[in-house]
Amino acid sequence: MDTEEQNEDFQRLHQLIAGTGDITSFLDGMTRLAATTLSRVTGIRIECAATLCRRKRAVTLAGSSDDAILWDGIEQALGDGPVMEALQTNQPVTLKDTSTAVQWPQYSNALAEAGARSVLAVPLELGDDASAALNFFAPATGAFSNAPIAEAVVFADTAGQALRLALRIATADLLAEDLKAAMARRTVIDLSTGIIMAESNCTQEEAFRFLHLASQNRNQKLHDVAASIVSERNGARATPATHFED
Repeated sequence: MDTEEQNEDFQRLHQLIAGTGDITSFLDGMTRLAATTLSRVTGIRIECAATLCRRKRAVTLAGSSDDAILWDGIEQALGDGPVMEALQTNQPVTLKDTSTAVQWPQYSNALAEAGARSVLAVPLELGDDASAALNFFAPATGAFSNAPIAEAVVFADTAGQALRLALRIATADLLAEDLKAAMARRTVIDLSTGIIMAESNCTQEEAFRFLHLASQNRNQKLHDVAASIVSERNGARATPATHFED
C-alpha cells in the first residue's frame, strides 16, 4: 500500500466515523473496507471480521458478511485461535491451510468444513483498556503471503487510529447522555422541592428532608417520589419538560 492509498483509506475510515450513528455501524463499514483492500491485493474474495477484547473476553462485533461473523464466532466459542494469539503477541498470525493445520485442530477443521481455507489475524492498537483484531478469511489455501500480510498490517494501523477516535466519540456521547439524564432527574427533584415549599410554607432544606423521609418510608427512589409529586400537580404529563442544549 503506497502513501496515497493509505491516505485514501484513512479518509474513508474518518468518513465512516462521521457518517455512522454508532460504533457497530462504523465497524461494519471498516470490515467491508478491510475486506475490499485485501481482496484487491490477493485477487480473490476476502472476508473480514472485527473482534474486540475487553476484560479478557473476546466478542465478534462486526463483519464484512454473515460468513465472516460466523467464522470469527467459531474462535470465540472455542476460546482459542489466531485472533487470540495475535492479541497476546501483538503480531499478525496466519493459518495457511485449515484442512491440514495441526495448530488449533478443532478450530481449523470447523473452518475448513465451513469453506474458509486460510486465515490472517492482525491486531489493532487501542491502548490499555481494550484490544481488537481484524480477522481475514480466504476461500483458498496460502492466500496470505508476505504482500497481503504487509498490506493488512498497514491497514490495521490506520484502522486502529480511526477506531480509537470512534470509541472516544462514542464514550463522549454516552457521557453526554448520562449528564442529560442526571440533569433531568435534578430538575424533577428541584420542582418537587419547590412545590413542597409553596404548599407547606417551609424552607428548601425542610422540603428536601420531607422528600428524603418519604423516599425511605415508601421504599422508593428519591427521584420517583419527586416525580409522583410533580405528576400530581402537572396533570396528565407525568414528566416535566426539560430544555438542555447539545
